[in-house]
Amino acid sequence: MSGITFSRRVFAIAGATIVLAGCQVVPKTTTAPPAPTPAPTAGPTEEVLPEDETRHRVALLVPMSGENAPVGQTLANATTMALLDTNASNLRITTYDTASGAAEAARRAVADGNKLILGPLIRENVGVVADIARSRDVPVITFSNDAAVAGGNVFVMGHVPEQSIERSVRYADANGANSFAAIIPDGDYGERAEAAFETSVRGVGGNIVAEEDYQRNNTSIVSAAQRVAQAGGFDALLIAEGPRLAARAANEIAGRGTPTQIIGTELWSGEAGIAQTRSLDGAIFSAVSDARYQTFANAYEARFGNAPYRIGRLGYDAVLLTLRISNDWRVGRDFPTSMLRQDGGFIGVDGPFRFGRSGVAERALEVRKIENGRVTIVSPAPTKFDD
Repeated sequence: MSGITFSRRVFAIAGATIVLAGCQVVPKTTTAPPAPTPAPTAGPTEEVLPEDETRHRVALLVPMSGENAPVGQTLANATTMALLDTNASNLRITTYDTASGAAEAARRAVADGNKLILGPLIRENVGVVADIARSRDVPVITFSNDAAVAGGNVFVMGHVPEQSIERSVRYADANGANSFAAIIPDGDYGERAEAAFETSVRGVGGNIVAEEDYQRNNTSIVSAAQRVAQAGGFDALLIAEGPRLAARAANEIAGRGTPTQIIGTELWSGEAGIAQTRSLDGAIFSAVSDARYQTFANAYEARFGNAPYRIGRLGYDAVLLTLRISNDWRVGRDFPTSMLRQDGGFIGVDGPFRFGRSGVAERALEVRKIENGRVTIVSPAPTKFDD
């Protein structure tokens, strides 16, 4: 499989001698060499963004002020870490603060000659950034997890819930489930989960017995679970909710006396207390492998002094794929967008991923099961894409 492999240099711990081999990160952005995290200031100007003859210009558009600044800081730090860990010499990454205006950040990014945009973080900013970037033929790799914004010059790097639901439904079907029900929250996430559930069940030839929606609170989800339990006739139930509320719904289902395969979503990943939740014993959910994440998190904390937000791994992986493609990208030329759709895909912190025609990152997911106070892997993630 083509892609980037993880060598000993990747995730090197802080304090090790790692030379950046001339890879410049523009001053006054957060993608500076590791040190006490600098406070964000104004973006680059002609005075601080020198001419490049050997480096590709890449823009990072993330919030560096306001309420989402800590998340943006993690993404910025993670891109720096990827540059340092790989000893890159041909990328210049400049950070632009979207909190002060995503449109202005995008305009400055393309005016400064950046040929690729990593970001923005939130879906509400994707459209305006993409429109401005399109005028200069600059592709956008967003950290959003909304598949609806993909297409054209926009590629979605985030983990989309639809893939987790599909993987779990296929696993449940392969293990004897045929009749499905679902408890779905109101709102955008619920709409996406419901569409993915219905498509996935149809895809395996299963039957949908019942679907109930609810508002995201204790009383509403319990009522929805009671209605589903009264409907009966199903052997697998999707609860498209985080583990706390899902446990309340599962408790209502357990009382009906018929064995039911509870299916969770990617929202359960990384929840430390989930294994001790009795009503979720036997439940399954799908997520990317955590095999490399802890190494990444430990290295990040050693370098920057605090734990990263989990989304930081997307910033790291975005740099890895850019470096992989840079071998076929001439400095000063447009980014070779077609290279993002390599059949073999890429390898990152979360394992294999690739962009299909839709522009959404397809990821290799594993299925996990909660059993006897532990979370175990019952179906490992593929190590490569076979088709």
